[in-house]
Amino acid sequence: MHLLFAYGTLRDPDVQRALFGRLVACENDSLAGFAVDHVEITDPSVVATSGSDRHPILRPGTPDDVVAGSCLRLTADELDAVDRYEVGDYRRVLVTLTSGRPAWVYVSADHAHTLD
Repeated sequence: MHLLFAYGTLRDPDVQRALFGRLVACENDSLAGFAVDHVEITDPSVVATSGSDRHPILRPGTPDDVVAGSCLRLTADELDAVDRYEVGDYRRVLVTLTSGRPAWVYVSADHAHTLD
């Protein structure tokens, strides 16, 4: 199983049903050093799945910034489904949550290189 930190549409039950065919149990957690921004989504299938053309996106913030979210335990196939859902504006990176757990998270592709 893979741990994914979700802070936006991936916490929505309708999006989970569309992507995974099930509801995923969510555990509260947070991520320090990032700030939430928003991006316009132009992919019609993503807009249809989420019901919105404006999605949250993470960008590097200050050490004092903390993003609240949820951890989802996903299979490899489910993580692949999320990779297909998240448009080119996003890139999946491995982070350490405030709980100390390692997890995947989708961040702004424009800033992902600063995390490598």
